Amino acid sequence: MNRLGRFLRHNGLTLAFFTGFLLTLAGQAVAGHADFDNQLTTDGLHPIGFLDYLATSDFAVDVTENWQSEYLQFFLYIFGTVWLLQRGSPESKELHKAGVESDREQKVGEHAGPDSPRWAAARGWRQRMYARSLGLVMATIFAWSWIAQSIAGVAAYNEQHLRQLQAPVSWVRYLGCADFWNRTLQNWQSELLAVASMAILSVYLRQRGSPESKPVGAAHVSTGVEG
Repeated sequence: MNRLGRFLRHNGLTLAFFTGFLLTLAGQAVAGHADFDNQLTTDGLHPIGFLDYLATSDFAVDVTENWQSEYLQFFLYIFGTVWLLQRGSPESKELHKAGVESDREQKVGEHAGPDSPRWAAARGWRQRMYARSLGLVMATIFAWSWIAQSIAGVAAYNEQHLRQLQAPVSWVRYLGCADFWNRTLQNWQSELLAVASMAILSVYLRQRGSPESKPVGAAHVSTGVEG
């Protein structure tokens, strides 16, 4: 197998989902532009070009409100599964492994192997930081996405108010508006429902060959076992 073929095979999951992300983002932009122009026409205003739409706060807030909810899901899931368990689910650790586990189990410090990441073998803050790096990065992306949503959201909110000859609001005031929390909570509830459904349904249902499922013949009570 040549280098390109090996790269595609070794990174197929990331590449497939990232390609899907780009395609759906492009589709959202096209559909969003058409809807935005329809709204402008309804309000008696001139429609705008596609590239102009991509620079609008309406497009920005629609994108960022989805991003922040997705990264919230992963952030909560990564940190929550350290301590929270679900008997019989492959999404949970084994019942006796709740918590951060021992250095030996986590292969850190003196227990790190020759192929372990360098910071896993380090001492002090570097090891502590690296040991929580995945969750911290997810939390950081969530926080910045949420801030970006609020900034784009207040711009879109004020633009709509101005078209209706209403006074704009400040960013701080917008954070208490129903529009902001409606956009936020409608995404959060769906993400939390999806995680809860996956955790419990994977106890009783199977998907052969998927690491998100237990082996087809595994007992319902088997916990932390992947297929």
